[in-house]
Amino acid sequence: MRWDRLGLVFDLRAHPLPFGIGAFAQGPQALVLDDRVRVYVSTRSRDPDGKYRSLVAFADFTRDLSAVLGVSRSPVIEPGGLGTFDEHGIFPMTVLAHDGTVYGYTTGWSRRVSVSVETGIGLAISRDGGLTFTRHGAGPVLSATLNEPFLVGDGIVRVIGGRFHMWYIFGTQWTRPAPGAEAERVYKIGHATSADGIAWVKEDGRRIVPDRLGPTECQALPTVFDRDGRHHMVFCYREQVGFRTDPSRGYRLGHAWSDDLATWTRDDAMLGLPSVPGEWDGAMQCYPNAFTCDGATYLLYNGDAFGRFGFGAARLLG
Repeated sequence: MRWDRLGLVFDLRAHPLPFGIGAFAQGPQALVLDDRVRVYVSTRSRDPDGKYRSLVAFADFTRDLSAVLGVSRSPVIEPGGLGTFDEHGIFPMTVLAHDGTVYGYTTGWSRRVSVSVETGIGLAISRDGGLTFTRHGAGPVLSATLNEPFLVGDGIVRVIGGRFHMWYIFGTQWTRPAPGAEAERVYKIGHATSADGIAWVKEDGRRIVPDRLGPTECQALPTVFDRDGRHHMVFCYREQVGFRTDPSRGYRLGHAWSDDLATWTRDDAMLGLPSVPGEWDGAMQCYPNAFTCDGATYLLYNGDAFGRFGFGAARLLG
């Protein structure tokens, strides 16, 4: 594939969000509207004790992503209530226009004691074009099961052949790199289907994409688009440990393809979107989202520092 790199299309230093701590626009997810493209991101606020929460904001763009039209003035949905799966925030939220509404599939997270976090996938619905969302219920629509024991999240949903398909991640293990060290997670990509987008059936524990870095490879935020009659998945992957300080172990973009949505062949080189040393994504590429607008396919993604300064884009050529 060949891409036209559009650069850092949303720079928080030029377009600060009016809430949170003025940093991070993570996990960009596009909703194509009649006159614009609305991109949802997770930003951060701080509790009085200094701990982070994740809040969902959006930025509006022209349909070719060439200009920012504005940003949301408040979060589109608040964190969940006491004891809920999304008590401490949402990251990310993916969106799907459906039957005159917008379905928002939230990755809600809550703090734990022995490990840092647990997650689940919730559903929130917007009836005002994606300006605000209301939870479908207090609990998740997809969460831990027998063979996916924790860290279910990153759900991207498409309707194909009249059926809802969700690609998401699930945790396979927590380990401590050294005695007393913070526990680190491993997660893989899974798949579920639904007749209505609410009640889901998992392929419980089946790993969709083969590992490249070995069994402790972490895979995150899959996104699926079609090209020339074939399904393509873009995701990000990293090493389990050392990824925060060593760029060679950090997130980069991976790719797989399928002709039947059942069997996926991994071919990262086919994606053809390498990072560029010294640019905004020179050390890291992560959290991708593919969408189509006016016949063109775009890929949004975060760069260095997990999206601390914003997100960029590329347009598929040919």
